[in-house]
Amino acid sequence: MISPTQQDDDRQFEAALRPTHLDDFSGQPHVKENLKIAIEAANQRGDAMDHVLLCGPPGLGKTTLAGIIAQELGVTMDQTSGPVLQKKLDLTGVLTNVRPRQVFFVDEIHRLMSDVEEILYGALEDFRLDILIGTGPGARTHSMKLPRFTAVGATTRQGLLSAPLRSRFGLVLRLDPYDEETLTRIVERSGRLLEVSITPEGAQEIARRSRGTPRIANRLLRRVRDFAQVRANGTIDLEVAQAALNLLKVDRYGLDEVDQKIMATVLVKYAGGPVGLSTIAASIDEQPDTIEEVYEPYLMQLGFLDRTPRGRVATQRAFEYFDVPFRPRFGGAQNPLF
Repeated sequence: MISPTQQDDDRQFEAALRPTHLDDFSGQPHVKENLKIAIEAANQRGDAMDHVLLCGPPGLGKTTLAGIIAQELGVTMDQTSGPVLQKKLDLTGVLTNVRPRQVFFVDEIHRLMSDVEEILYGALEDFRLDILIGTGPGARTHSMKLPRFTAVGATTRQGLLSAPLRSRFGLVLRLDPYDEETLTRIVERSGRLLEVSITPEGAQEIARRSRGTPRIANRLLRRVRDFAQVRANGTIDLEVAQAALNLLKVDRYGLDEVDQKIMATVLVKYAGGPVGLSTIAASIDEQPDTIEEVYEPYLMQLGFLDRTPRGRVATQRAFEYFDVPFRPRFGGAQNPLF
């Protein structure tokens, strides 16, 4: 329910809610200001804009910003993703069709294959595509000139990008989680577009439980809208929002059933830890990668969980919030054996 990863049924819904201009995009003021300057400068010169790398957790608006860049530049956007470009010919075919000043958007760019990535180096830096013609002793390299275009890369894991690829981007921008006030404005805007009657208190309650992520806020809005239509008079106020979100088992911090299972495993089953990631995954029947990339970061932001060399450890705040009696762990400064 509250995973920031985009689901298939979200794509059409989100497309209708995405802003198309920077002025309509809420939050991320430093990102917006840098993009506004770069776009205006490129438009004044009539040239392609610098390549842009957008980093940050899923659901914060990287794809939306790529579309806004194309819209503000007055050009089309060609979209692909790292996992799709598995062979050199895949990327070659896309780049040979690129037009002047066009935006070429690569989502999950950190998942590009190494040989495909090497082809991209020349295209980004020199606007040149080197193609190998033939095989064996008669093989030769043909260099094809490309029009100047703007590449926009999006990644959720900047550390996995190679240094040569990262250095090809002139503008590297990181998106941060949204505050409650900004998310409230996003929920209210989405409510207007969906023609849903929503009070400021209802929008704020949905925003409060959205883990700082617009994608989750819009997803929760859909579910609360359905609840209001069936169980209430169609208006989302504070009481309706609370009732709907409680039914979905999303608490006041935005923790869902999986988050609570993780914390229950660490707090109750293993007395606060330390406990290994694979042990937690086996206990709640979830993939270790999903726990590490989707659930753990937010639990750590809330101050409920710590990563240590020995494993995951629950904090004092977690014991208090989940109302679990604190039991001192062995190996600390005061060992209960002595």
